[in-house]
Amino acid sequence: MRRFPDQRVEKAGKTSILLVRPSPLDPRQGLLQMGPLRLRCALGKGGVSTRKREGDGATPLASMRLLSAYRRPGGRGGPRFALPTRLTRASDGWCDEARHGRYNCPVRLPFPKSAERMMRGDRLYDGVVVLDWNVTHRARGLGSAIFLHVARPGYAPTEGCVALSRGDLDRLAPHLHRGMRLVVRR
Repeated sequence: MRRFPDQRVEKAGKTSILLVRPSPLDPRQGLLQMGPLRLRCALGKGGVSTRKREGDGATPLASMRLLSAYRRPGGRGGPRFALPTRLTRASDGWCDEARHGRYNCPVRLPFPKSAERMMRGDRLYDGVVVLDWNVTHRARGLGSAIFLHVARPGYAPTEGCVALSRGDLDRLAPHLHRGMRLVVRR
């Protein structure tokens, strides 16, 4: 991936699309594009899929609205988003139990069924953008907790999310606003 010195987020202005395409060399990695800016990203360990299912590790091939954000509190907490943002608490979780009524919704921990912890020790969720995959119109088993978040070292594959380096997410965060979409294509 190549970045040009004059390539800045500010040039993207009020771009309403974040376009994600998998790499032809490794479908578990890709490029996220916002206007002229191109950033390396990690994708799901199952690549990109039109038939997303809970636990398949795939990133959905879809156009998803950016709904809201979570950020870790503190000095070197999470990125400063332009989206509606909640400071993450130790009790914040996200239900991933397909048979539960709170499936693919935020929950308070401890939770009686399976739920992701939003305040993670590995800091991958220091900054999280909630994407509208199976959120506003939920269907059980079609995948949960599809986020834009911080990537693991080396851009290791995710469980289905799109992940950027911490620096790239920090840089992009102030330009992510309501009305934007993250579009995953082949």
